Amino acid sequence: MTPRQPPAPAGPAVAEAEAVDLTARLIRIDTTNRGGGDGRERPAAEFVAERLSEAGLDPLLLESAPGRANVVTRIPGSEPGLPAILVHGHLDVVPADPAEWSTHPFSGEIRDGVVWGRGAVDMKSMDAMMLAVARSWARDGRRPRRDVVLAFTADEEDSAEAGSDWLVRKHPDLFEGCTEGISESGAYTVHLASGARVYPVAAGERGTAWLRLTARGRAGHGSKPNRENAVTRLSAAMARIGEHRWPLRLTPTVRAALLALAEITGTPLDLDDPEGPHGPDAFLAATDPAAARLVEATLRNSANPTVLAAGYKTNVIPGTAAGRVDGRVLPGTESAAEFESTLDALTGPDVEWEYEHRETALAAPVDSPTFAALAAALRAHDPGAHVVPMCMSGGTDAKQFSRLGITGYGFSPLRLPPGFDYQGLFHGVDERVPVDAIEFGTRVLDAFLSESTGGPPA
Repeated sequence: MTPRQPPAPAGPAVAEAEAVDLTARLIRIDTTNRGGGDGRERPAAEFVAERLSEAGLDPLLLESAPGRANVVTRIPGSEPGLPAILVHGHLDVVPADPAEWSTHPFSGEIRDGVVWGRGAVDMKSMDAMMLAVARSWARDGRRPRRDVVLAFTADEEDSAEAGSDWLVRKHPDLFEGCTEGISESGAYTVHLASGARVYPVAAGERGTAWLRLTARGRAGHGSKPNRENAVTRLSAAMARIGEHRWPLRLTPTVRAALLALAEITGTPLDLDDPEGPHGPDAFLAATDPAAARLVEATLRNSANPTVLAAGYKTNVIPGTAAGRVDGRVLPGTESAAEFESTLDALTGPDVEWEYEHRETALAAPVDSPTFAALAAALRAHDPGAHVVPMCMSGGTDAKQFSRLGITGYGFSPLRLPPGFDYQGLFHGVDERVPVDAIEFGTRVLDAFLSESTGGPPA
């Protein structure tokens, strides 16, 4: 058998163009995840594995269930004593209705300097950048300083049961030596009214606490008085949950974010008097709205009613009623205890609640060499960048990988133009990403991964 030979050296411009092309090609592979096991990532996983093999790597294609495939490979570093780093991206996407889009969601069309399609920002552009950087290293005969483990996962858009959760449970050896990881939802441009460009890097995630509520009562005829109506009991509990004002709880990451944003915007902030005229809530009301949006969802725990189900006929009072609540919990055991005791009080004696799906909250140090290297890579390619830590309001596969002791950062670099609604395009209609944003991200990702060494916080 003839040994695989990587292509001849071609320079960074080729890697950037390849990242754009790979983004479009990945979008054209429909990897819709409808939840409940209804998904098929294998065609995209095969495509990824082929691109990695062409670069002389030995990817493992790992199928957790029929059609639910993951890809993992390791790129050896030049300094074996350094801790390894995990770079992970999911291959699945949420559903998209073509009737709602101006271009077909799986066209991968490149038009007017923009790549269109489901997954353009969440997160096939990052998958493509990962591939392009690895292939560029192979072409140029370069190696990163520490081992880089690339993981392309299934099922992130549902429970991760067929993806990162399965990998962590069944193949933990593939991530041996990894102490840190990077993935989606960070390092994108936020433009302030002053002209400042802010790049939030995720250094934490709120925990997932999806809840199932059940109210029990006395079934009966709809025309008769009924003080034990399950629907009434559930509705009252859901209203209390939805209207509850959770107390302010500042995690170290959010504190650092507020202080950085106050300095950038020149907005007064007093963290020693949280309820005062310059406390966090007052700061958010007074500062640039784009800056406020980076932290407003992570000052508190939250619980939002999302589903109600009861009854089968208008004139029949059902004996039970059920609901769902999307809860999110800040890092820290105190936040989790407060969440549970508050839910007990809000649901009351007539409504039971239990966890439907639960994942831990995460916190990563913002004074670590890795965070400093992430910031340096951004500033090297955008000298005017203001890099700010943030806590994500939602979650990623970093939650699962944290069970292996891997500290996660959100870092999918994209330099975006003013007015580009990055957050609004997550799971939105007409999802798209600028070509030059992908090119920028490829340069930044290469710079960071080539030189990153890791290490404990300063």
